[in-house]
Amino acid sequence: MDNEINSGGRTLPARRVVGYALAAAAVALSLTGCQDSGTGVEVSAGESAAADASDGARGSGGTRDDGPRRLLWMGDSIGEAQAPALDAAMKAGGVAFESVAAAGGGGVVGEIAAPTWDRLPKTLKTFAPDVVAYQVTTYDWGTPAEQRAAYERLVKTVNEAGADLLLVSAPPFELDDFYQPHKKEIESAPRSAKSVAAKHPDTAAFLDASALWGEDSGAEQAQRGKDGIHSCQQGSAAFAVWFGEQLEQRYGFDPAAADAWATGEWTGDQVYSRLGCA
Repeated sequence: MDNEINSGGRTLPARRVVGYALAAAAVALSLTGCQDSGTGVEVSAGESAAADASDGARGSGGTRDDGPRRLLWMGDSIGEAQAPALDAAMKAGGVAFESVAAAGGGGVVGEIAAPTWDRLPKTLKTFAPDVVAYQVTTYDWGTPAEQRAAYERLVKTVNEAGADLLLVSAPPFELDDFYQPHKKEIESAPRSAKSVAAKHPDTAAFLDASALWGEDSGAEQAQRGKDGIHSCQQGSAAFAVWFGEQLEQRYGFDPAAADAWATGEWTGDQVYSRLGCA
């Protein structure tokens, strides 16, 4: 089984391409305006409404036929900006959601990862997720060997807690003066994550988000905000739609239609005002 869950290996319907961010005639996302971050999320009128939380039916293509039921989201400030949309989308689909994405940290590689490793076992115990999704952070600095060791540790920690691990590549972001010295490490991190996931096909997977964002942070497809790094509301909603489809492929999860959650209160989350999203 191919662990890389993206458009590779199958042809996506035309309505899901071009960054999943084309405006749809069926549902207009009346999100708070998001400057320089894309044009919205495509939604088909034929997509299903919010999944009934009591419906336990799952497909046979994933490692679990009864999940996800409880999703833990991990990442840095990029993941933090995506979390409100993910929260809304997951809950609309009957999935309990918790985010530990942290601005200025959240990674698992190197000394900067100490707070993550201190917090994670506690969260795994109290929240008891059946799926953990870790978006590779902008701080996963280290040699490829160090990165692989950290991701192996993450797989082991999550699996021992009874959960699957999804390693998700980060969107393309502007390498400013802060990030430029770590360019090689930032580029090697997703490759390291993918190689680790390949060793654990039954309990881990690598999700290549370039199918959504592309690889150019300056392109419209990347849906970056004014800082060139984070996403505003539309970009975060586009990610939540895409991520739900990845869960559908792996677990048979039935994602809620975007019109069931995309115009909710989450669009006014303070994370977007901090980022200058209109």
